Order: sequence, then C-alpha cells, then structure tokens
Amino acid sequence: MPYRFKLVTAGVMYKYDGLLIHESHDDEGIIEVIDYKGIRSLHFGSPSKQSSLILNNPDQLALNYVRAMTSWLLFKPTFDDQALFVGLGGGSLVKHCLLHFPDSTLKVIELRKSVIKIARSHFGLPLDPRLKTLTDDGGAYIRQRRESHREQYSLLFIDAYDHDGIASSIRNIAFFDDCKALLKKNGVLMVNLWGGLQNPEFQLVSSWLGQVFNWQTLFLPVQDKSNIIVLAFNDYTPLYHLKDLRAHALALEQHYHIEYPVFLKDLRKYNASTFDHVIKK
Repeated sequence: MPYRFKLVTAGVMYKYDGLLIHESHDDEGIIEVIDYKGIRSLHFGSPSKQSSLILNNPDQLALNYVRAMTSWLLFKPTFDDQALFVGLGGGSLVKHCLLHFPDSTLKVIELRKSVIKIARSHFGLPLDPRLKTLTDDGGAYIRQRRESHREQYSLLFIDAYDHDGIASSIRNIAFFDDCKALLKKNGVLMVNLWGGLQNPEFQLVSSWLGQVFNWQTLFLPVQDKSNIIVLAFNDYTPLYHLKDLRAHALALEQHYHIEYPVFLKDLRKYNASTFDHVIKK
C-alpha cells in the first residue's frame, strides 16, 4: 500500500512560519517536523531545512541540493549494485534511489536513531529488503571497514552535519581516503558541503578531495543556496563526449523531471580546470 501523507490540523503550534507537527530531543539536540503550504520539512533546531517532502507528490525531490546530489547520473548512467549513505535526514535521496533503481541495494549509516524513526514515521522511508539502516558514527564505520569493504560500493553519499558544521569524525583527509578505498573503479563519491565557495571549511575539504581523488573532482554550487555538491571520481574512465553529454542531460531531465542540463552547464562553468578530466576528448 502506498504511503499516505496527511496535513495535521490539531494541536496548532507554529514555528519557522509553519505548523509544528513533531518535536523531540535526543543526545544530539532537537528534532522538529514542520508543515508549511503542503511541504513537510525536517529541522534540527534552526530554520535550515534538513529534508523536505511535497505531501501530495512525495516522489518528487523538493530541495534543490538533494536534486543536485543526483548529478552523478550525468556520468554514471546505470546503477544496479550497492550504495552507502552517511547521513539520512528525512531519507529523500534514499527513497529516490529505491524508486528508480530496483536492482540496487542501499545501506545508510545515521548517528541518530531518532532521525531514522522520524524518517519512517513522518517522511515515508519504507521498510524495504533492499535497504539497511544502521545507527553508527559514519566516520568510524567507514574507517573500520576500509579493508573488509574495499571496492564494494559504486556510489557513496556524504551528507552529515552537526551543530559545528561537518561532523568531526569526517572532517579529515584520512576519512576521504577511506571513502576512496570503499569505492569501486569508476565509483563516485557525492558530498554535500555548506557555506559557500569562500567558506574555509569548504576550501579545506575541497583540497583534501582533490588530493585523494587525483583532481578528478567537480563542484556544483546549488542555485540560490549555500550548498555546494562535490562529485569525486575513483579512477574514472569518461563515457561521453561533450555533445553526447548534453543529449544525455536532456534525456535525464525528461525522465526524472530534474534540471540536469542546468547541472551540466554549471559544472562546466565552475570547473574550468578539471571538467575535461571526466569527458572524452
């Protein structure tokens, strides 16, 4: 039976201009769920949205940065094996992969057990045999499996923040070297960074990623937001000439209703020195 979402009208309390329908606390802080104009959003004690859901169209990705996290499809047109996610939020990206890639298997590492519960109860994260969720520290999990899970994943997604920015366990070059070890050849690491191009943390992490991935990295600033999505390629062999990549972006847009031609344009604009590393000459 499809998951159904209902607007809550009882117990009216407003926050961030919307209706507060859930509030709880754990050791990491506050968790809030807000409904506003047909969109449900997850907050961690601030106006910043961690995840959003369109209540009458839950399969459509609501947030710009989450759609940008699917830009790997420009360079890796098929996905039928394993992906690892560090950080869950409301589970929008995980649900997207379950919906569109039926032969995939997904594993999610989320520090906060309460976040997993909220993703299921308020954002429709399904119980699916292809999906495994674990409560753990993402940095420690990956470090401990550097050898046992070597070259296991085609995709690895990092979207893990605490009150101070990027979670401390992943704020080091060794973590990204461990991520590279877990990726298959031609695998892609996707990282959500926040704070803009001039943010010192972004500049530091982007330097680490360039060193680890031999500068096969691309940066995609999210339009009208402070998020920057990083694509880091593990020994990537380019699949497309630029002309073919443009056609591929248009086909993806028609299929997924996501702005892939815009992503491609911005990737070329902001990566003049590295874009040629990921296309055929």
